[in-house]
Amino acid sequence: MKATSIPQHEASFRQSGIDSSGTKFILTDETVNIGDSAGGKITFVDCAKQVPDTSYFFEEEYPKQRIVLHHTAGYLKGDIAQLSRQSYEVSVPFVIARSGLIYNLWKSKLWSYHLGPGAVGGNAEMSRSSIGIEISNIGFLRKKAGGILHTSYSTNDVYCSETETAFYQKLATPYRDERYYAKFTNAQYNSLVLLLRFLTKKYNIPRSFLPPVKRFDVFGSATEAANFKGICSHVNFRASGKWDIGPAFDWDRVSKKLKLGE
Repeated sequence: MKATSIPQHEASFRQSGIDSSGTKFILTDETVNIGDSAGGKITFVDCAKQVPDTSYFFEEEYPKQRIVLHHTAGYLKGDIAQLSRQSYEVSVPFVIARSGLIYNLWKSKLWSYHLGPGAVGGNAEMSRSSIGIEISNIGFLRKKAGGILHTSYSTNDVYCSETETAFYQKLATPYRDERYYAKFTNAQYNSLVLLLRFLTKKYNIPRSFLPPVKRFDVFGSATEAANFKGICSHVNFRASGKWDIGPAFDWDRVSKKLKLGE
């Protein structure tokens, strides 16, 4: 899908509530206080299947010690469909659309697998003690003849041209063997900061990040992973097969704005 078509794609889901699999969701806005000293409110779009289904998460409460950021490697309708597959407990409570809308699939005090097999510290232990946030973003891109950037799914899935620099970032040094990455939107950064403020306050999670020299490293041991309290990303748990969220994401922007909300 071309980057220029994504706003219409997302607006269609907002209006219809129908994901890429044809499943209908009831979408309801909910505005709550953020609760920290900076004040303010945050609005969620509660996203529940029209035919009730809780089979893609566990209705079990666990203390939350960290927040793990992901990107979906997809587009919103497909993101929602994938994260709400019946009897497939791989999901997250929050998906941030490129528009900045925050879709809330289930209560954040519950859990689902979101780190995957082989995650440092264990998929179950680390998934249930953390809150996963997915940012809708197609991920890395590849260049073909004519300066065309396409997704990893198909050379025919054209995202943008190399001249459309508003839609992608070219890294000076490849990250996990990929140089081109789709950009995140300003609306996503702004909504993410609000969401992090809300969640860190609600669950008493430190507003701390891994230091820049370790930001994209895999945790060295299960103990190191378990001992980390704060905000990290999927790549800190997986040595391969994942690119979320690497250096194409503006970590400094998020950390600075989050501190301003203290």
